[in-house]
Amino acid sequence: MLIWFLPLFLVFLMIGLPVFFGLLAAPGILLLLNGQERDLTLLYRNLYNGMDSFPLMAIPFFMLAGEIMNRGGITHRLVEFSQAFMGHLRGGLAHVNVLSSMLFAGLSGSAVADTSALGSMLIPAMEKQGYTRKFAAAITAASSVIGPIIPPSGIMIIYAYVMGESVAALFLAGLVPGVMVGVGLMLLIKVMADRYDFPVASRKYSWGERGQASLKAFFPLMTPVIILGGILGGVFTPTEAAAVAVAYALIISLFVLRSLRVSELPEVLGKAGLTSAVVLLLVGAAMSFKTVVSLSHAPQMMADYILTLTQNPLILLFLINLLLFVVGMFLDAGPAIIILGPILGPVFIGMGVDSVHFAIIMCVNLTVGLATPPMGLVLFVASAVSGERVTTIAKAILPFLAVEIVVIFLITYFPALSMTIPRLTGFAN
Repeated sequence: MLIWFLPLFLVFLMIGLPVFFGLLAAPGILLLLNGQERDLTLLYRNLYNGMDSFPLMAIPFFMLAGEIMNRGGITHRLVEFSQAFMGHLRGGLAHVNVLSSMLFAGLSGSAVADTSALGSMLIPAMEKQGYTRKFAAAITAASSVIGPIIPPSGIMIIYAYVMGESVAALFLAGLVPGVMVGVGLMLLIKVMADRYDFPVASRKYSWGERGQASLKAFFPLMTPVIILGGILGGVFTPTEAAAVAVAYALIISLFVLRSLRVSELPEVLGKAGLTSAVVLLLVGAAMSFKTVVSLSHAPQMMADYILTLTQNPLILLFLINLLLFVVGMFLDAGPAIIILGPILGPVFIGMGVDSVHFAIIMCVNLTVGLATPPMGLVLFVASAVSGERVTTIAKAILPFLAVEIVVIFLITYFPALSMTIPRLTGFAN
């Protein structure tokens, strides 16, 4: 009977129940009906145990670092840096939007933070220069998914926590796919700019102005260098790296750039705390959900069913990508990883797929789902920032989603794209 936990959960989602309550109610009701009251107690105890984890402390720290950077005007410096080097191209502001997302990804690791921070600046600027509002909102939403792919990444920390993987290996494996998404979007913008005669910036920056913009952006751009360098060098753990990122952001914003006032810190802390609470509650509920996944023997049943379809890992990877893409349309990346990771991961690892490679396939696919209609979270954020309807943005974003889907299949069938850096550094086999 417990195998019905997933259909019941989907029913709760369709009737509008929040994900957090659906994750607890669906298995809870089935355990009660099945006469397993003792396991019901275990389910709700795991809600706290799922959040009580040292590795997961990295998530609120990274969110706080991103919030400090954003409030301290760091976003403006990254946009100025991108504008100095790419603003003169046809469709320059669209290129700037993508490059800024790639740079901001190294600070926050959050697609929602990327959309709100950059969208509030770039969508009005693009509209003023002659772009349609729906296009500006669509490219902002599409490029924001780079945030959780290029390290640091909150969803990769969650995956590593659930599946026992190395955070450093996942961070390194995300570098090339993140750059591929950014470059792919820029190539599409180039084609669209030539075809639809996108606007060109009024002038080209001199090398002296580019040097000044680079100096202004130097300290923010050092954040991912410090984070990755410290982790790879064995100086600190990913959780400690997140705390170092907060300290670095505070020093830069308060004392070096002096772009943040001490009086603003309570509001910054409050906002980061609320965002972190939402994520950690979902993680805790999903870990409780995972308890029923193991009790129901769903992974073994799923493995048996998948192997009846075909035993060709290439075809199975194609089918799983389709499944993940559909799941990403309706479910946030974090809960989807915690629910499906323990079910799907062992199946493919048992078939010879590298565990880090499968992790990246899953993380990138579900991250792209954040910008996928009908329930993509960043679509709603982009709508709130731009004032454009979600349905309008959803239509405009389709060409960009096509590029991101191509990247997903490239990293799926050419493992070297994501695995070369982790292997060269000794973090993967």
